[in-house]
Amino acid sequence: MSEQAKIKIGILGATGTVGQRFITLLADHPFFEIAALGASARSAGQPYPKAVKWKQTSPIPACVKQLVVRECAPEGFEDCKIIFSGLDQEVAGEIEIAFRLAEHAVFSNSKNHRRDPLVPLIVPTVNPSHLSVVTAQRLSLSPALTKGFIVTNANCSTTGLVVPLAALEKAFGPIDKCLVTTLQAISGGGYPGVPSLDILDNVVPYIGGEEEKIEWEAAKILGGILPDGKGFDNHSHSPLTVSAACNRVAVIDGHTECVSVSFVNRPAPTPAQVVKAMEEYTSLAQELGKEKVPSAPDSPLVVLEDQDRPQPRLDRNLQEGACVVVGRIRECPVLDIKFVCLSDNVRIGAATSSIINAELAVAQGVVHV
Repeated sequence: MSEQAKIKIGILGATGTVGQRFITLLADHPFFEIAALGASARSAGQPYPKAVKWKQTSPIPACVKQLVVRECAPEGFEDCKIIFSGLDQEVAGEIEIAFRLAEHAVFSNSKNHRRDPLVPLIVPTVNPSHLSVVTAQRLSLSPALTKGFIVTNANCSTTGLVVPLAALEKAFGPIDKCLVTTLQAISGGGYPGVPSLDILDNVVPYIGGEEEKIEWEAAKILGGILPDGKGFDNHSHSPLTVSAACNRVAVIDGHTECVSVSFVNRPAPTPAQVVKAMEEYTSLAQELGKEKVPSAPDSPLVVLEDQDRPQPRLDRNLQEGACVVVGRIRECPVLDIKFVCLSDNVRIGAATSSIINAELAVAQGVVHV
């Protein structure tokens, strides 16, 4: 796609942690161009470098240094077809609705609309078919929309779990029980996050609302679409029940999860069969290829053989943080199979998922270009 034909995009919450990740990931995108940045009223009117407390390891990209931050209102983003929202949940809900009503395609990292029965909750390497519900979402509004919609990506800890679960269900049929214990990085709490005296030399065995999110989000993501296309059937494909225990640990980036599952179909697969199924798992993003979905990983899952892997510091950057890394696949004496998975919570668990969702929407004509 030529520079002239690039799709102009806007980023809401551009000064925050997720907004900064959107900027670093989109600065050199082959067919998206950052055209507008939105943040709070106190930041609006300032050049981006003055408004932001930049916390990324790479410098502020040149393409945004001259942009002036705008208030998060649709009238400042008229040229943008796509809006990426990294807004905090306290303000995201109504602002994202306003952008949808102004006929923008909104890809949100916030939780506000995830439970909406007409808003797709998409992990891009698992359920991109759920984008089809956008049609019903548009028609449900009065007056009906022709271009505007909201799509959300999942909670960061849910994302790392459902990719291996999807691979297992594709190969071996439905999973009925899943136990997951998470060891979640401090960046998942945003900046400035957990105070150092609370997290250093410590594990905090509670993250507000996190366990509930994993338990219900997994069902919506792995479920099907209602026959009339007007919503989701959470248990049409799987009788899955998830029990989650979430912990905050002193790791900067990368959520580790210890998972045990049981299958409906008997006999259950062997560890060797599970390894093969995960290594062979692909999604629509891989079928479409890098030309159409440039931010997608080469493979959704990477399986490591070392008995002490994955580890956040060693493995979170595999495939630029866009894949889920799995290891320690073995029999479970209580359920059937257990394993450890790792995902980069600020990339595939947040901004990267939204970007791949947008690329898939463009590729499938859900976003009109």
